Amino acid sequence: MYIDGFVLPLREDKLGDYTTMAETFARKAKAAGALASVEAMGDGLEHGHTTDFFRAVQAQDGENVVFSFVVWPDKATRDEGWKTIMADPDMQPGAQPMPFDGKRMFWGGFKPFVSTLEVR
Repeated sequence: MYIDGFVLPLREDKLGDYTTMAETFARKAKAAGALASVEAMGDGLEHGHTTDFFRAVQAQDGENVVFSFVVWPDKATRDEGWKTIMADPDMQPGAQPMPFDGKRMFWGGFKPFVSTLEVR
């Protein structure tokens, strides 16, 4: 199993636009071999003393934080899947309106070392 994780700021009034974009991405990822995608809006996030999710994305007034992840069967499938996704015309910059500031988004790939997730 391999996980791609994403964290980004989102204004509540942009949730509909973001959902449309995320659903498109989830379909493309699934077609490219992903096992699952999850989009989650911050609920119960706390402002920390040193760091927190809000600071990580430089959230501004009226913005919440989205935590998103894609589950792949393995890193090789993920690497090939991303090539397919990034070559897709629907996923090119400007093909869809960006409902958030992409400069404040961050992401990365993760190799799980403990998981109770059952992947079929």
